[in-house]
This record gives sequence, C-alpha cells and structure tokens, in this order.
Amino acid sequence: MNTMTTSDNAKATRLSGWLVLDKPAGLTSTQALNRVKAKLRVRKMGHGGTLDPLASGLLPLALGEATKTVGYIMEGLKSYRFTVRWGIARTTDDGEGEITEESAARPSREAIEAAIPQFLGEIQQTPPTYSAIKVDGRRAYDIAREGGDPQLEPRPVHLESLDLVSIDDRDHATFVCTCGKGFYVRALARDLGETLGTPAHLSALRRTRVGAFDSEEMIPLDALEAMDDPQALQHYLLPVETALADIPALALTEAEANRLRSGQSVSLLKRANLERLRELENGDVVCAKVQGRAVALARFEAGAIRPVRILHV
Repeated sequence: MNTMTTSDNAKATRLSGWLVLDKPAGLTSTQALNRVKAKLRVRKMGHGGTLDPLASGLLPLALGEATKTVGYIMEGLKSYRFTVRWGIARTTDDGEGEITEESAARPSREAIEAAIPQFLGEIQQTPPTYSAIKVDGRRAYDIAREGGDPQLEPRPVHLESLDLVSIDDRDHATFVCTCGKGFYVRALARDLGETLGTPAHLSALRRTRVGAFDSEEMIPLDALEAMDDPQALQHYLLPVETALADIPALALTEAEANRLRSGQSVSLLKRANLERLRELENGDVVCAKVQGRAVALARFEAGAIRPVRILHV
C-alpha cells in the first residue's frame, strides 16, 4: 500500500537522479519503469538500456533532470551473467520461442574454453530474428511474428570479456561477459552452440552492470514498492552526473556557469585556461561544473564551450 501524503507526492515530483532497479524477470523494462513512476509520482522518467522480459537485473532509471543524461550511459559497457542451454535451438534464441532444431551433442569444458577467444574483441554478429532492429522500416520481431523472415545483416559489435563460470549439468553452462553497445547475448548463446557443433539458446540472463552503475547499488522492485517513508529513497538515489562518469569534467567559475545557464557560450581562449583545456579536443562533450555541482552538458569547440543541455540540479 502506498502511504505517501499529498506533500510527499509533491516533493517526489521534483526528484532528480538515478535509481538502479533490480528488474524481475517477467516484466518489460517499460512495465517496470511505469510501476516505479506510479509509486514515486515522478512526472519525467526514462531508462538506460532495455532488458528483455525474460531477463532480470540492473535497469538504470533516470528521474527528472537525469533524463537529459540517458544517452550517455547507452555508450557504456554492460555486464551479464547468463546460462546457455545446449542441444536445442529456438526461433527467438531464448526459452520463449518454438524449437527449430535438437541434437544429442554436448560440448566439453575444454571445447567451450577453446572456442571463447574467437568471440572476443571486435566481431561481426547477426542479431536475433526476434529483435527490435528495423528492416525496411519495420521491427524485425513484428515481421517474424507475422511469419516473415527478416533479413538481418551481420554488424560490428564488441565483446570485452567472456568467461565460463560453471558446467551446471549436461545441458547447461553458465558464463559472465562484458560487452559494448548493440551486443545481443541471445545471439552469443546461439553462435556458441553453432561453433561447438550443437544447437543452443539462452535460458537465463541477468544484467549486473551498465556503464557506471553496478549491482551493489540495485534496489529490488518489490522493496521499492513496499517503501512507506519517501526519505528512505534518498539512500538509493544517485546524482544526475553519475551517468557522466566517462565524460570529462570541466570546472567553471560562477560567472561562467551563469553564462551557460542562460544559453550563452563561454570563451576559454585566455592563457590562464590552458591547464583546464589540456586534455580536451575540439568537439568533446564535457560535464560543466561549479563547486562540484553539474551545471550543463557542453561542447568544446573553437576555444569555447557551448551548452548542449542545461542541468537544473
């Protein structure tokens, strides 16, 4: 039961920052977001990096001003723990789809470990047929659900690391991986099977990291919904600039910050500014700060910084 008072709700609408939600399996990312939004009475929310309904784990939720920074965490690395089911291929490359192929062949630990290196680094990966990628203006999964065969081309993706955690039983093996933007773990499970001489699909998936957010900061959805004290949320609310951990920070004076807030550019051509600009290149986006507080996302161009997004935090 939600016991927030009217004044509590009014306060909640002004929340800005990041919540690292532990999404349960069985919900879409949007369904999970909407449940949090209803609980907190937050007018503006977004999420960073969609999780499939069958997946659980880390779903970063942006509240208020943090929605302006969502795009910057999409570029970060993501980590997963996942289980592959050997011997069965499915239309969706996960446990939801119809069986398309079966085999009694099972890979050994030695064969699995020997296959891993070929998947590391920059590789070409064909996305799952049931994916949100557009083909001729339509989502591939919509075409597939109507009985069509969307032609998806291989595309470059990055797999930072892949480790075999355990052979759970004859049919299952569990792995951990860290990957870049646009990588499909379902496709990795499928391709591992093909390389090892047996059909395979993803049977379990849990995300443990997205960019600067990790599993230690997560709050389960049911725990959040059970909160009666709005102040308890502050323990889990991370600053807006958490999503900007990989973006250079640039300290400003109060006068410079005020110019940015009003939409004006700030010239940094004076010799005194050379140290501040030492590691910046033309076109870089920076997190402009005054006294440690984020003021704006700004772009450094031709010796000046120009506001991209003003942050009211």
